[in-house]
Amino acid sequence: MVDRQGVIIYLHHLKQAKSFRKYGHVHYISRRMKYVVLYCSQDDVEDVIRKVEKLSSVKKAIPSYRPFVSTEYENARPDKAKEYDYKTGL
Repeated sequence: MVDRQGVIIYLHHLKQAKSFRKYGHVHYISRRMKYVVLYCSQDDVEDVIRKVEKLSSVKKAIPSYRPFVSTEYENARPDKAKEYDYKTGL
């Protein structure tokens, strides 16, 4: 399985939004805020950003940091005070 990473691409115009399919998988296009969420291989992220930023319709391209964020939490137990509040049966 290939590790993927998202790239958020902010655009001047949405006319070229579909043309980003050749760089990776277009996951979402926001028409109101004019950005595209593109997923590509984690090894190719720097190359894709470098190629995309050269295009005239692109304002900026930002990589997603989600693969690097830890999802294991230390304090996963619920708080005792909150448990008592839920048991009151309002």
